[in-house]
Amino acid sequence: MENGDLLIPDRPGPGLDVNEAAVRAHPPKGKWHVTEATYDILGIGNAIVDVVARADDGFLSRHAMQKGAMRLIDAEAADALYAAMPPGLESSGGSVANSCAVAAALGAQVAYIGKVADDQLGAVFRHDINAIGVHFPTDPLAGGAPTARCLILVTPDGQRTMNTYLGACTTLDVGDVHPHLVGLASVTYLEGYLFDPPAAQAAFHKAADAAHAANRRVALSLSDAFCVNRHRAAFRKLVAGQVDILFANEVEIASLYEQDRFEAAAELARADVGLAVLTRSEAGSLILRGDETVTIAAVPARILDTTGAGDAYAAGFLTGLTAGKSLAACGRMGSIAAAEVISHYGARPEADLQTLIAAAGLS
Repeated sequence: MENGDLLIPDRPGPGLDVNEAAVRAHPPKGKWHVTEATYDILGIGNAIVDVVARADDGFLSRHAMQKGAMRLIDAEAADALYAAMPPGLESSGGSVANSCAVAAALGAQVAYIGKVADDQLGAVFRHDINAIGVHFPTDPLAGGAPTARCLILVTPDGQRTMNTYLGACTTLDVGDVHPHLVGLASVTYLEGYLFDPPAAQAAFHKAADAAHAANRRVALSLSDAFCVNRHRAAFRKLVAGQVDILFANEVEIASLYEQDRFEAAAELARADVGLAVLTRSEAGSLILRGDETVTIAAVPARILDTTGAGDAYAAGFLTGLTAGKSLAACGRMGSIAAAEVISHYGARPEADLQTLIAAAGLS
């Protein structure tokens, strides 16, 4: 199984490899057959320009920030904080956009749907994501809110404190989701952060329906426990009915299923989706598919900035999965990508990820 192709379920049983047998045991939530995908991954998420700068604890205190937290701010506060910040790195961002960038660096064919405004930061986002090899066809918003930005302060201990103005990205709706584009991607990857606006929820359902109609898979990142808390019932319905691959960390999966114990929440996820990928920071990750459980160790790294660790893990995992690799190899690829990203400032890889993957014997 290569290049994201899916498999005909009525082929003879003998001679199946482990990937083919597993996919046939847990098919996408829709009809499926062999078709060739143009893209390995299509991401749908909040299109945000990330601005990452180093700061000390005193800067956070002076600007009334809670260290390690994410807060939503308005346009006026965003302008004021941007002016006060130390010099930083600016790039196209947002959780799934970061995943798309890492996947492209790993050699995957990637497309992205997200809303920016027809303004300077919107142009920065479009140029940056195109330059890293991601197809970005979404029309800009004209005459509305400005492009979203996330102002990220990284303290010497590697903690990230995020201040997010959502702006134009919250206007994404069903009109931005083109079924033909969705049908060209092996996996459509949805960002939980985008789930707040009702129009975006409708866009998620349209994308999932289009993916399954084209015999493709749907992946979802829960993104944040606060998102899950606000929309738990809607997330549960989406996960059980339309999601094939679920990404979450320990806190997010416990919140989704309202469980105190990670192990209990993991088992509920196993029952809901064909493939659950659960990250546990320094404890590594757990991959659940049917009766199969794969434990992946974290790759040792010197932590400078945790921004984008989960995004990079998902990118490595999905790149491996759409290339037909084993679950263990997919998890290892995710861990390598995450370790590289947290070893420096910013959510984009600085080392050659394909070289790192090859050195680990996973290419």
